[in-house]
Amino acid sequence: MVILIPSKGTTLMLKNIEIEIGNAVKAVSSAMKLKEQINTSVNLIAGRILLGGKLVLFGNGGSAADSQHVAAEFVGRFNMERRGLPAISLTVDTSILTSIANDYGFDKVFSRQVEALVSEKDIVIAISTSGNSVNVLKGIEEAKKRGAKVIGFTGKKGGKMAKVCDVLLKVNSAETWHVQETHIVILHTICKLTEGILNEQK
Repeated sequence: MVILIPSKGTTLMLKNIEIEIGNAVKAVSSAMKLKEQINTSVNLIAGRILLGGKLVLFGNGGSAADSQHVAAEFVGRFNMERRGLPAISLTVDTSILTSIANDYGFDKVFSRQVEALVSEKDIVIAISTSGNSVNVLKGIEEAKKRGAKVIGFTGKKGGKMAKVCDVLLKVNSAETWHVQETHIVILHTICKLTEGILNEQK
């Protein structure tokens, strides 16, 4: 059976599209209120890298993808030709992730890696749209024990992360997908500004 899809959207469909895009724009626009936190984040990241540290990122699901995305922008390049910048995502090594999950439980997949890889010279970006992901919170706890600074990315309420991060970038939206869309806009902004500072210091 052939199903014909109208070439033009119905009034309801077009309205729904307008609403969804409007909500996304509203969420991203709310990031303008986070300028000070973004500025602090850029300076922390650049400062730690200049002192010989690295950027370490982690999160679950879409936030795991964002972690990998940003690590790639730092190690490769974002907007300019420059030296590779030290950054790793703790979401990419399936052997490490599955062995820790199997032996210690999924709650420890990040904290165990932080214990092994993070020092007081480093800066951590922890991402959880709810702010309550247990494995992310445990990763933050371990990073703080080791003297690393932590930048948290969350959604509207901030969750438990609001009390444990050195810098909190809390997106003013309760919709997970719009929070994620805004996170990547902020992360791209951080990438561009950080590499600009570090390129001047070469």
